[in-house]
Amino acid sequence: MMIVKPMREPVSGLVNVAAMAELVARGESERGELALLRRDDVLELRVNGVFVMDTAHTATERELATATLRAVGAARLRVLIGGLGLGFTLREVLADPRVEEAHVVEIEPDLLTWHRDGLVPHTVAAVRDERVRWHLGDVAEVLAAQPPDHFDVVLLDVDNGPDFLVYDANSAIYRGEFLARSAEKLTSGGTLAIWSADTSPALRAALHEVFGNCEELAIPVRLGRHETTYHLFLAVR
Repeated sequence: MMIVKPMREPVSGLVNVAAMAELVARGESERGELALLRRDDVLELRVNGVFVMDTAHTATERELATATLRAVGAARLRVLIGGLGLGFTLREVLADPRVEEAHVVEIEPDLLTWHRDGLVPHTVAAVRDERVRWHLGDVAEVLAAQPPDHFDVVLLDVDNGPDFLVYDANSAIYRGEFLARSAEKLTSGGTLAIWSADTSPALRAALHEVFGNCEELAIPVRLGRHETTYHLFLAVR
């Protein structure tokens, strides 16, 4: 990402952030610190002090699901979601009556616990939906363990994009080897969709190389007084 997007900048740590917001929950793993904060009526998720997402600006997380599902003509859908986040993508997926299974991969156990405990109120019904299959672990490892031609849709929102990584190891999911593995797990006509905080010519080129196609959607977002765009990359097997 050539320009740092607003609200995507790292801060000096949770102590400074907590001074401006109520700390709802905090967890630690080998990847560092995870925090759920509340500012007025808005919940905010941070990893190692870096803003990941909040409940005030959810259009692109929801569009990740709706735009992709619209492009798939199958009558019955099996979907994999990489990254639970604050649950907006999952909720939109479950709103489509064609979805028979929604597999959610989340690497942070504390985040999954917070959802199950009702700390993110708008996902209470979603996490209890009988169509949801939970996978705790790394999305690359979980996807590799699935059989070929298994998913109609794979949705990835595990980071802020290839140039704004929360976890350095996530860089691999934007490269050819992982993208090719994703293609193997998709049914014919199935779609891979990737969320990014900014455009990425390298990701677009990698998707073209693997799939032979790539559509990039730029979605306007207003963050306070500032207008910006977030991006979805879609490729069809």
